[in-house]
Formats: sequence, structure tokens, C-alpha cells
Amino acid sequence: MIEVKNISKKFKKNKEKNKVVEFFADNDISFTAEEGEVLGILGPNGAGKTTLLRMIAGIMEPTSGKILFDSKSYKEHDMEIKKNIAFLSGNTKLYKDLSPYELLEMCGNYYGVSKNKLEKRIAKIEKDFDMSSFINQRIGNLSTGQTQRVSLARCVVHNPKYYILDEATSGLDIILSQIILNFIKEEKTKGKCILYSTHYMEEAENICDYVVLINNGKVISSGTPEEINKQTKQSNLRDAFFTLIGGIKNRKRNKHF
Repeated sequence: MIEVKNISKKFKKNKEKNKVVEFFADNDISFTAEEGEVLGILGPNGAGKTTLLRMIAGIMEPTSGKILFDSKSYKEHDMEIKKNIAFLSGNTKLYKDLSPYELLEMCGNYYGVSKNKLEKRIAKIEKDFDMSSFINQRIGNLSTGQTQRVSLARCVVHNPKYYILDEATSGLDIILSQIILNFIKEEKTKGKCILYSTHYMEEAENICDYVVLINNGKVISSGTPEEINKQTKQSNLRDAFFTLIGGIKNRKRNKHF
């Protein structure tokens, strides 16, 4: 279980000479993600999703609030928690001179996965992500879709307990996206706790058990997709989101992101 309690992140920006402006990327956000559940963090680009996930993954420290993993905090259990996290970010850089197999082997060794278990895990990932045609090629020569699959494979090779995935299907076509979504659904059945950030509302309705809608760093609604649609009297999350913010003209992009 992942508990996010009143998390906020404040930044400072020099707007004009001798003038510092403070702003919240995320402001007083709370939710709980259970085991065997996919919790979607949804919102447009610039809503504060990536900042929120980076705080949950322990990469960025919140200004205020608490983040607990099965009642444990980073302060007392930093390495234990991080060894059980899969964090996928669009900013992750891969070693271009390695092959996907070499990268997965290196990451598995880093997390202390035994040789026998690592070989079996890599074989499963290779099959699940349809990577057999390029598993031994240089990463620097791979396509965008192939590289994205390698990025996710790197995150999950140690069979972690908590998944924190930021735009996991970004840049993928419909077939490759479905490969990733099928993997996530399978991991959910194994009791994994999965946070899934996306701006694709239709995708979220397909995979998420519970969603948190964010706009301009604040939660504007949360619940199951069905509950939010019922609340807004809409038939889908896209229309529900625009109803909650008062229409597309009121959708303001935060220029700080």
C-alpha cells in the first residue's frame, strides 16, 4: 500500500529582477493506492503529475506532507523502499552502447537478483514485451517504441512491489501500447501496487481501478472512473474532466512546468 498524505511541493522562480515568485507544483494532495490495484493519476501536461511521482519515488523531497509504503517512510527505510520500487520516467537515459539483455542483466545484479532468477525474469520480460528481435542489439540503434519497452523492462527486472509509471505508453503505437497495458494488468493480479500517470483519459478508463484527477497541482476529483462519470453526469473521463474545470477554455497551462 502507498499512502500519500497532504503532499505539497513549492518552488521559487526569479520572475523579474530582484523579485522571487513562489508557486506550488502540487498542493495538498492525498490518496491511498492498495495492493492489486492500478491507481491512475490523470491530468493534462503541466498538471503536476511528474513532480508528484518523483516525490513518491523518493527522487524529490516534498515541501510538506508524508509518503508511506506499507506504513514505512523514506526517513527510516530509504534503501528498503527504493529497492522495491519500479520508477519509469520519460527523462530516464539508457546506456546506448549496451544491448537490452546486458542492461537488464546489469540492473538485476545491482538489485541483488540471483543468477537463476534473473535469467528466468529476463526471459519472461523478453516474451511479455515482444523484445526477442532486438534483445541483443545496441540500445542506441533502437526505435522509439523499442527503447520505451527497454526502459520499462529495466524498471521491473527485479520484480518490485511498487510500480510508479509516468506516461508508460508515450510514443508507442496502439499495438505496443496494448503490450504494456497487458503486462500491467498481469502484474496487478499478482498483488502489485501500481501508480499509473497518463494524460490519455481513454487509456485510464481501460486499466485503472481508481483515478485521481489533477489540474494545476490540485486534486479536482477522485474515485472509480464510474463514480467520476456519475458525479459529472458524463459518459467518459475526458468529458468529466472538462466538466470539472468548467470547460476547455478554463483549462490553463501552468507555465512553470
